[in-house]
Amino acid sequence: MPRGPRLDAPGVLHHVMVRGIERRPLFRDDRDRDDFVDRLAHLAEAGALTIHAWALLPNHVHLLVRTGSRPLARTMRSLLTGYAGAFNRRHLRAGHLFQNRYRSIVVEEEPYSLELVRYLHLNPLRAGTVRDLRALDRYPYTGHAALLGTVARPWQATGEVLSQFAGTTRRARMRYRAFVGEGIPLGRRPELQGGGLIRSLGGWQAVQALRRGREAYTGDERILGSSDFVEAMRQEAERQACREGETRQRRVPLPTLVKRIGETLGVAPEMILGRSRVPAAARARQVLAYVWVERLGRRASELARILGQTRGNISLAAKRGEEAARRLRSLIERWCR
Repeated sequence: MPRGPRLDAPGVLHHVMVRGIERRPLFRDDRDRDDFVDRLAHLAEAGALTIHAWALLPNHVHLLVRTGSRPLARTMRSLLTGYAGAFNRRHLRAGHLFQNRYRSIVVEEEPYSLELVRYLHLNPLRAGTVRDLRALDRYPYTGHAALLGTVARPWQATGEVLSQFAGTTRRARMRYRAFVGEGIPLGRRPELQGGGLIRSLGGWQAVQALRRGREAYTGDERILGSSDFVEAMRQEAERQACREGETRQRRVPLPTLVKRIGETLGVAPEMILGRSRVPAAARARQVLAYVWVERLGRRASELARILGQTRGNISLAAKRGEEAARRLRSLIERWCR
């Protein structure tokens, strides 16, 4: 069966699952786990994700996240590609680390968000990674310890979760821990594990193309929620498709974008498009790569061909250009028109 498009939009809540290829370990030691957590923290601090819950298991990862400043697919690509490369270098291996493409389910917040927080955070206990709830309270590789305040994770959205239990932090933590404890006898929750088989191949436009009527959407495996919620997602897909179409129509040509960046940064366009090693030209190329890939959503490989570079170099330049682009945020909006 062909894979359909992933559902996504700013502010959408997702249950994301990542597995190791052939059920092999994703983490061999704490250094690996710390590296993955550091990458999550960077994405959260950059506003790419809001992280509500997470758990690292030996051969898979669960995340409960809200889409932030860029599409989930782009954020996950950055997270998984970066981690896989570092893992392979550390352990002198080559080849794929992850099994197929990550899975994600769009989640209706009421009544599922807290159920998923509990379900995700109990994974190490169900898997036997920790022996009991007391050990889980201090286990550093889930978001549970951060919610209880035993491990500091300032990038995790603990306040959003705890506020649903009580108005004060102390009381909220007590009620949250009791809620988690009540979930232990429930065991594995099949109703919270299904669906989410799809990576986006075309954004909301492709979602709209799959429309087959209300009944088809009420059973959509990409969504965990009521029929009304599924229908609302369909309608949002249609609206977003229109907005994406308008954005494509006014997409700024590369020469115009290069000219605008050059005028702002005081660099001649031919220096940006060439191989000049002058620091100002290198910075301008990094900003160009960031705007091209992250803001306009265009392919790094396309810009790589134009500049005579590799796709990897453009992706790295885009990452390096992010910090400089923050200082030029208001200008970037004008460049992209």
